[in-house]
Amino acid sequence: MLRNLLLLILLGLFSISAGKQDSSIRFGLLKYSGGGDWYSNKETSLPNLIKFCNQELSMDIAENQIIVEPGDPEIFNLPFIHMTGHGNVVFSSQEAENLRTYLISGGFLHIDDNYGMDKFIRKSMKDVFPELSFVELPFSHKIYHQRFDFPNGLPKIHEHDGKPPRGFGLRHQGRLVCFYTTECDLGDGWENPQVHNDPPHVRQQALRMGANIVQFVFSQ
Repeated sequence: MLRNLLLLILLGLFSISAGKQDSSIRFGLLKYSGGGDWYSNKETSLPNLIKFCNQELSMDIAENQIIVEPGDPEIFNLPFIHMTGHGNVVFSSQEAENLRTYLISGGFLHIDDNYGMDKFIRKSMKDVFPELSFVELPFSHKIYHQRFDFPNGLPKIHEHDGKPPRGFGLRHQGRLVCFYTTECDLGDGWENPQVHNDPPHVRQQALRMGANIVQFVFSQ
């Protein structure tokens, strides 16, 4: 059922005008348990990325994000889900199973470590895919070479520990189902300028990389 839904979305994606409010394409923000602040970039981050994709990629994504829990059936109506935070992440067995079914059926999860999430999300995603491990994607991967070109991989938005930004993926039967960005803070770069006072060129790089992720999802 989800495969059919995604196919319909893909067939109509580039043939309809951007910005229509009755769009059937909606993106989700994942609300998870465990005490981590899933809401850390809730107000403007994903909505700003959606607006950017509608403008720069001529897409037709509804501007209002859907807040969805990993065990919610509503997840199957969303082709793209974004997840972020600083702390602990816990999936119940039912949530892990539901999230797994969503991902192997055609859905996509982008996880953005907002600093402090790494050790928790790696363990939690093992509950979803016990047989898979995150593998770092090479700079030659297509996700870095969509509408915008990033020959050196992810842009560095916030310094934190000063480590280089890294992008990891989970593949199921050859398809990238999850992209995990860390030491990068893409989501912070998507927020309104006054939230972090990032320079315009830094925010632009964050939005462009986010648009690449979205475009890659719809072109896989």
